[in-house]
Amino acid sequence: MKLTNKRNLPETIVNVLKRPQYSKGKANLSVTELINSPRIVQLKRLHWDQLEEDAASMVWSLFGSAVHNILQHGKDEHHIVEQRLFADIEGWTISGAIDLQIVEEDGVVIADYKVTSSWAVMNEKAEWVEQLNSYAWLVEKCKRMNVKKLQIIAIIRDWKDRETKNPDYPQAPIVTVDIPLWDFETRTQFLKDRVYAHSEAYLDAELDSPLPPCTPEQMWERPTTYALFKEGGKRAKKVFTLKEEADEALTDGHYIETRQGTRVRCESFCPVSGLCDQYQEWKNANAQTVE
Repeated sequence: MKLTNKRNLPETIVNVLKRPQYSKGKANLSVTELINSPRIVQLKRLHWDQLEEDAASMVWSLFGSAVHNILQHGKDEHHIVEQRLFADIEGWTISGAIDLQIVEEDGVVIADYKVTSSWAVMNEKAEWVEQLNSYAWLVEKCKRMNVKKLQIIAIIRDWKDRETKNPDYPQAPIVTVDIPLWDFETRTQFLKDRVYAHSEAYLDAELDSPLPPCTPEQMWERPTTYALFKEGGKRAKKVFTLKEEADEALTDGHYIETRQGTRVRCESFCPVSGLCDQYQEWKNANAQTVE
C-alpha cells in the first residue's frame, strides 16, 4: 500500500506512519481481520500494491498507537500489557494482541483501549463485542485462565464538558464500557463461523470467483427513507422506510422528501471501495435513481 501526503502533514508524522509497528505474526488472520468483512480482507490481499491511503486519514490511528505506548508505563505488577496470543481453530491460526489483562484471584479482566468518538460510546458497537470475546477465547484457550470481565477503555477525542448535561453522554473524557461476555461455547462457535466465512472467501479469490457480498451491517448502511412534511413546515411529521406507506399518508398540503440511503463505510472508510464491484454497482444504480 502506498502512503500519500495530500494534506502536507509534517514529515516526522509521515515517517512514523510509514514505519508501522503492528504485525499479526505467523497467523492466517488476526482477530481484527477475522471480525472484518471477508470481501474486504480478500480485496486488500489481492490488490495491496494498488491501494493508497493518505496520511491525514491515519492520524487518529497514530494517536491510538501513542496512547498504547504511554499507558504501558501505568501497569501494575498484576497487569499484562500488549500480549499477542496464537491458537489454531478449524485448521487456521488466529492471533490477537491484547492491550491489557488484569490478573485477579478469581479470573482475568480483559481491557482494550480505544481512541474513539462520543457517538461510538453511546451506541453499541458489535465489533467491540466480537473483538473482546475473541480475545477471551484466546486467553482461556492458550493460558487456561478464566476470563471474568471484558471492558473497553474509551478515550473520547471529541468530548465536550457542556454535553454532560445529557445523562446518556459520556460524563468524562475517559470512560470504561463493560462488554457482554459470551460463554466459551458461544465464542468457539463464533470463531468457527468466522474462519469458515474467510476460508470460503479465500477460495473464491484464488479461483477468481465472485467474492461474498458485504452485509448491510458491514457497510454501515443507512436505508433510503421518506419524510412527510407539511407545506412550510421545518420538521418532518413522520419518516417512513417504505415509499408505499409514505404515499398512503400523503394528503393535501403535504409533500414527501426522499432521503437517499447511504453506505457510510463504503463511501468514506473502506480502503477497497474503488475496487469493489458490489459498491460500484450500488453506486451506479443509486446515481440512476437520483436522476
